[in-house]
Amino acid sequence: MLKPIQDPDKLKKVGEFSEKVTQTHNEYIDYWLHNTLFHWDFWLSLVLSILPWAVWMKFRKKESSDRLLFVAFSVIIISSWLDFIGTVFGLWYYTGKVIPTIPVYIPWDICLMPVFVILLIQYKPKSSALIKAIIFAAVSSFIGEPFFYWLGFYVMKKWSIFYSFPIYFLLFLASHKLSKRNNFADL
Repeated sequence: MLKPIQDPDKLKKVGEFSEKVTQTHNEYIDYWLHNTLFHWDFWLSLVLSILPWAVWMKFRKKESSDRLLFVAFSVIIISSWLDFIGTVFGLWYYTGKVIPTIPVYIPWDICLMPVFVILLIQYKPKSSALIKAIIFAAVSSFIGEPFFYWLGFYVMKKWSIFYSFPIYFLLFLASHKLSKRNNFADL
């Protein structure tokens, strides 16, 4: 069998950290099974995970579906990554999760935000991207986050909704730019 070239002490120490993460996560899953699964917060989160995509399916511009999904998946990747960083560094955390094994809040990162972005992009496509970015950032920061905070789903520890505004603003502008890309060639 191959022997790792990494320092054995480093492997051991990182393995200890990994065990602590696994143990904590297993404790959280047990908690989630008894205190979240099939409770009101689970059901509301599940509805908020399905409803945005159902709305998009009904109102999407069908001939632009592929382009809009490309943008939505980009938003999902970026927002999930940023959310992961925020939770890992203890800036915030979530309750009422649909799935306890993902460190992000699925209704927000994978449903509400990407669908909101692509609906804004497809609505009046000639309108100013800056105005739409301001609308997206303002609604997400000053309505969405406080609403989820009020529900108790989003708990800010070392974060402010005012920090979120420029991030949402830039996320929308990047998404808008992606939606205008025409450099796709046939495979």
